[in-house]
Amino acid sequence: MPLTPDDLVEIHEITQLKHAYFRCLDQKRWEEMATLLVPEVEATYSGGANSFSGRDAVLDFLERSMGAETFHSAHHGHHPEITLLSPTEATGTWAMEDTVIMLDFDITIRGAGFYEDAYEKRDGRWVITRTGYKRLWEEMAPRGSVDGLTLTASWWRTDGVSSLTG
Repeated sequence: MPLTPDDLVEIHEITQLKHAYFRCLDQKRWEEMATLLVPEVEATYSGGANSFSGRDAVLDFLERSMGAETFHSAHHGHHPEITLLSPTEATGTWAMEDTVIMLDFDITIRGAGFYEDAYEKRDGRWVITRTGYKRLWEEMAPRGSVDGLTLTASWWRTDGVSSLTG
């Protein structure tokens, strides 16, 4: 059955929701992230190595593992495949690439994978009921192994201003 213009609006709203999820993750906006998840959300990260039930448990894990100012991340979700199951239910598959810089451990991690999500429309807006990813690949390197590698800007340490701009 072909998609209607209204279906495309719903898909756009779900896409905006997932983009907000990644933005909140990288900017450490935990209170805003909470508004994107249902209280009973289920999350499974790293192919099931880290699984959580409930918004508080998910947010606690994310803040504990990613909340330090020395933890920098950039998550990019793209190529969404959104399926509307009903006027209030949908699923989504997202390709994901991420880079994580852990200054405390002097490492950089890069990887790619796929997120599998479920969404519900509650009180007129889409929210995440289930989320999680499985890696296609992941690599890690000590930052000191790259001659001259220097972090020249940080959202938290330099307010995002590069030291290269003078």
